[in-house]
Amino acid sequence: MSDDPKTLTTRQGHPVHNNQSLRSVGERGPATLENYQFIEKITHFDRERIPERVVHARGTAAHGFFEAYGKIGNEPASKYTRAKVLTQAGVQTPVFLRFSTVIGSKDSPETARDPRGFAIKFYTVEGNWDLVGNNLKIFFIRDAIKFPDMIHAFKPDPISNRQEAWRFYDFVQHHPEALHMVTWVKSPWGIPADYRHMEGSSVNTYKLVNEQGQAVLCKFSFQPKLGVKNLTSEQAAEIQAKDVGHATRDLYDAIERGDFPEWEMCVQVMADGEHPELDFDPLDDTKRWPEDQFPLLPVGRLVLNRNPSNFFAESEQAAFGTGVLVDGIDFSDDKMLQGRTLSYSDTQRYRVGANYLQLPINAPKFHTATNQRDGQMAFYVDGGGENPHVNYEPSSQGGLREAPLSSKPYAQWVEGALGRYQTTKARSDYAQAGERYRTFEDWERDDLINNLVADMKDCPEDIQLRMVWHFWHCDEDYGRRVAQGAGIDLEKAKALPPLEGRPAPGQDFPAGTGR
Repeated sequence: MSDDPKTLTTRQGHPVHNNQSLRSVGERGPATLENYQFIEKITHFDRERIPERVVHARGTAAHGFFEAYGKIGNEPASKYTRAKVLTQAGVQTPVFLRFSTVIGSKDSPETARDPRGFAIKFYTVEGNWDLVGNNLKIFFIRDAIKFPDMIHAFKPDPISNRQEAWRFYDFVQHHPEALHMVTWVKSPWGIPADYRHMEGSSVNTYKLVNEQGQAVLCKFSFQPKLGVKNLTSEQAAEIQAKDVGHATRDLYDAIERGDFPEWEMCVQVMADGEHPELDFDPLDDTKRWPEDQFPLLPVGRLVLNRNPSNFFAESEQAAFGTGVLVDGIDFSDDKMLQGRTLSYSDTQRYRVGANYLQLPINAPKFHTATNQRDGQMAFYVDGGGENPHVNYEPSSQGGLREAPLSSKPYAQWVEGALGRYQTTKARSDYAQAGERYRTFEDWERDDLINNLVADMKDCPEDIQLRMVWHFWHCDEDYGRRVAQGAGIDLEKAKALPPLEGRPAPGQDFPAGTGR
């Protein structure tokens, strides 16, 4: 144990030797339940605020339906999945969709430069399916153990209670994988015009499983039929001066007048495997799957047609979780997905209560039967077996029974050395950010540079230099324009060495990097 007071420890006083990676079975394998350091960190993080959500506190929602086409692209959906919600053509599944900002508090302005939450609860005939995503198809980090650190850096300073640019970039400068998301968020795409003109994405990688127990990797996306609209900083400021809840008002008014917003749900699919031909890991949430290689395949349409009758009871008490899946949709070994699956359900039990699933907005529309009992605010006993005296399983006295298997189970082979791993494929951390910069329209690129320049002026020199170094390695024009605009010495920035413990830009980590 080091006596250095700056050494990071757990609250048990254990030194933290690796605060960058979950413990997993091999580089691409699943995370393990005995991730004690992560569990202690994330469960404390989930309890940092009372009573509003720690993240996604500002939001609004609406009811509607999802109608499957029965196809994925031009092929029967059953080729890929046995989930009835995706395979039964023409069936309308009730949904509840909550939109939100991430960092701001409950009454913060909806013009904030921030990712937008896009969380859907499908009330399917096979039980609830929650798809909890954002408007952008990527994220800042690729390992859930970093989530509390990221949010702390983006939230207000614990002393001044102000969001500070230097805190944001101090975190980002140590995580090159975040450069891609920074390039999106600091462009006009960081401020959607409203919720009706906004994309949705699962961000996480999931799996689709068919009747034969065969699986493919997939990502879910939602394309607004109205098209995508975003705001520059100036346009957002003009709206905010008059209305801090413009997006909530826009959605509510549109539904009330019968102008129901609609999205087309699509999936991208990829063979389940390691994909050495790609320069990125498809399980890495900081990377997009190129749509020319993995096209968006239409699956169905989602329509919002009814506003909540009680904002608190529905929008505020709605509780989502990435672990709420139906048969035919399964987990991948995406480390953000695995960490979120613990965190989301844990935070709902803390925020709403142990019986949050008994609330009408969260309860399935169809059959439920459990042996779970009691807890704070229980207001009915879950449906059980024939004998009310039996609240355990198995039993020969009229208790509940296990459901029979109706399809071949999906059985993933997992093998690897237990350790804490970074993804080997790091060279694309700069490549996709640079590609995004070059594909922006001129006005989007100009707005991105203006926003970054303003931020850099609020940062100390060491952070300024490192961020220009990062931007320059994404694209030379990118770095040059930020440096010129903020008055930063470009040559001094370019002379910086690579980050300690990280490969140089354009290079990968050595194979099997874990500890």
